[in-house]
Amino acid sequence: MNQDSTLSGDADRSDTRPILIIPYMWIGDFVRNHTVVRVLKERWPNRPVDLLTTSLCAPLVDYMPGVRQGIVWDLPRSRLAVARQFALGKLLRERNYGTALVLPRTWKAAIAPALAGIPERVGFVGEFRFGLLNRWRWGEKKLPRFIDKNAALAQPDGAPLPAEWPVPQLRVPAEDIVRWRQANGLSAGAAVALAPGSVGVSKRWTYYPEAARLLVERGLEVWVVGGPAEKGLAQEIVAAGGPGVRDLTGNDLRNGVLAMAAAGVAISNDSGLMHIAAALGTPTMGIFGPTSPYLWAPLNGLAATVVQDKEDLSCQPCQSTVCKMNDHRCMRDIAAREVVAIAQRVLGEAGARTET
Repeated sequence: MNQDSTLSGDADRSDTRPILIIPYMWIGDFVRNHTVVRVLKERWPNRPVDLLTTSLCAPLVDYMPGVRQGIVWDLPRSRLAVARQFALGKLLRERNYGTALVLPRTWKAAIAPALAGIPERVGFVGEFRFGLLNRWRWGEKKLPRFIDKNAALAQPDGAPLPAEWPVPQLRVPAEDIVRWRQANGLSAGAAVALAPGSVGVSKRWTYYPEAARLLVERGLEVWVVGGPAEKGLAQEIVAAGGPGVRDLTGNDLRNGVLAMAAAGVAISNDSGLMHIAAALGTPTMGIFGPTSPYLWAPLNGLAATVVQDKEDLSCQPCQSTVCKMNDHRCMRDIAAREVVAIAQRVLGEAGARTET
């Protein structure tokens, strides 16, 4: 067998050398990396697949079918950290990987696999990575979506894109959800999980407090889910909704995963928690303004894609992190009552499916 040909064609399927994925480390992107895992496992069922991960994203690995393990290694974003790169390279060398897929188009992401001497290092041309990668791919800019760029690296070079990619999956055992509810003093009834945070203020729908109040008035339990950066937003939502709203924000992403798994419906901005909820199979409503659902919505599909439809805004989608025109009308014109009405419909449909 040619030891360097595994992803350049259909190599010997008896190959059992492990594969390492160097993924993007934003939470939503990390979830979408599971599509890459599934493509690899379909092609090479006998090859273990590992993911490099940060401490933040590490809990997600525990719920990803087909992933053998996560290699937890935090590297600073703003500097090279040479000693950390060499230490990571030494660790990877000890794991005897046959292939590394380097998804980020940065030279820093390719350093450790090269230092580890991984025989096949696959990635797109970019950022002067000659010598760090040895299986170049071209044509990244012609691929329409983020997932197309990433999952294409798991296919043979030059293979056409499939009509549909395998969707990301996160699987949480039912007993874990029961224990989590008990530990947090939560009832067993259906609840609505709100995810008010996002990277970039322009993606944040600002009517979560009003929506929480309306949901509570309709007899629904409401949970606010997010990280420590969302603590202030959570307090505003709790103040508006009263005792029927629980603040479940915190430092541990695992808590967010379990909350989304336990919820009857999730309402989220375009954020990592939206991708988590969708991958879990929780009915998920994604609120989109400056970003395109075609490019950034989960592959899993959403129970509802909420966008303003009152007028045609020439600036939408702008993909900008800060609104520079039209006073954020792409999000401001989505009314709380509209979102709550959709949530009630989604809950009803989910309940009907459960009964049948």
